[in-house]
Amino acid sequence: MPTAVIPSPRPAADKPNIEEFCKAHGGLSESMFHKLCREGRGPAIMKVGARTLISAEAAAAWRQALTVE
Repeated sequence: MPTAVIPSPRPAADKPNIEEFCKAHGGLSESMFHKLCREGRGPAIMKVGARTLISAEAAAAWRQALTVE
């Protein structure tokens, strides 16, 4: 019987690192990203080993919080 491969819950592209996140959000600079995080106004981040990632859900929640109605 072959070994089952358990897929990850989301593709890696749904969890960009800081550089990819900034590019995807209009060229936000990494220094501004870090400033927003220090001020408590950045997206939630995940630490996976030495990597810092932002989930698609965290990015969506961050964008929603910035939306002015």
